[in-house]
Amino acid sequence: MRFAVLEDWLRWQETLHPASIDLGLERIRLVLERLGWKPPTCPIITVAGTKGKGSSVALLESVYSEAGYRVGAFTSPHLRDYTERIRIAGRLITSVELCAVFARIDAARDEISLTYFEFNTLAALLTFETAMLDVWILEVGMGGRLDAVNVVDADVALVTSIGLDHTEWLGDDLNSIAREKAGIYRANKPALFGSKQMPSAIGECAQAVGARLLRAGLDFDFSISGDTWSWRMHEQLESGLPFPGIAGAVQLDNASNALAVMHLLAERLPMWQRGLVTGLQKVRLAGRFQVITPQHGIDKRTTQWVLDVAHNELSARVLAKHLASLPRVRTMAIIGMMSDKDVDGVVGALRDQVDVWLPVSLPPPRGLPADALSARLVAMGQRVCASADTVKSACERGLSLSTDLCVERVLVCGSFMVVGPTLDWLQF
Repeated sequence: MRFAVLEDWLRWQETLHPASIDLGLERIRLVLERLGWKPPTCPIITVAGTKGKGSSVALLESVYSEAGYRVGAFTSPHLRDYTERIRIAGRLITSVELCAVFARIDAARDEISLTYFEFNTLAALLTFETAMLDVWILEVGMGGRLDAVNVVDADVALVTSIGLDHTEWLGDDLNSIAREKAGIYRANKPALFGSKQMPSAIGECAQAVGARLLRAGLDFDFSISGDTWSWRMHEQLESGLPFPGIAGAVQLDNASNALAVMHLLAERLPMWQRGLVTGLQKVRLAGRFQVITPQHGIDKRTTQWVLDVAHNELSARVLAKHLASLPRVRTMAIIGMMSDKDVDGVVGALRDQVDVWLPVSLPPPRGLPADALSARLVAMGQRVCASADTVKSACERGLSLSTDLCVERVLVCGSFMVVGPTLDWLQF
């Protein structure tokens, strides 16, 4: 075993491959062959998209778990702890388990250089292989066609949405990005698209591979009636459903997509009303329009904290709509972003909901320094009250300035790497 401590493994993995992001399936396929890995006989659900991936995985995991199934869920990135990425039948993988599986991967790879995410994906696949699961739910890290997760053939593939993000790797227009994400579709398998605005490339890719395309708003849809909602797919109808436990109106879109997936797998994984209702009610996902109530943890005053991992224009526009549904109060945004993200798109989407900004540096090589982010904000005509080198210092500075600036709400956004440490600082 190369290392005995998980943190040492992770630090080493970050230095192993010459590029932190290097899309492709050849390396991971070779390592799986050396390990003798075999695809499971249980259903596999793969989820891609610009926004809504994590929520869709959480919804599917919650409902299937409440229905009594053993679920394996693989997601990324994590908010607070790396072990969040791999969940087995309702529990997080342990550090000890991760160290053991990393050692297996390292021994098998020999001269093959793997990225941080490829190690992560291999760990999930090897862990799920021996866990006696009923269903696997795999979240794509970036794109789809060349993402490490796509080494596994999905029984149902869901693309939640298409927006501009990761343009350096996926292309700078919606159809180019759609082609990459639709790479998870498989011949003769259901291929779901979860938004009503669909780039033409989605249909073209599904047709080219021979997948059966089903579209939100056309083949399945939902409607709201008072404090419940209903869902339909062709002749199938579910009514009187509770709203999902994750806040935000967009979660009904994600829940509708999840129900479509479950309907398509109903012969192999029968679903009944109790599991569906309880799963919708119990689902939780930190950092998605998460409102921290006043007088909790380190902030004992009346400042409201809203945390959201929105980091591209599409997700920022959804966040802006959610903020607009709250009473309008003076708002400070603590924001940190990666250098390859669309800063102008994110800030432009949120500018009407934010009065003053506090940019924070994120770690290199991808993290954008606070001074560079501050310059972008000022160039867009936004007011910057301060900046910070760490999330902890940004939270402390924001809290200290909130009284002088008459701030009643602190928005934290732009990256998982901002929201996670903020939750730690808030002691929530």
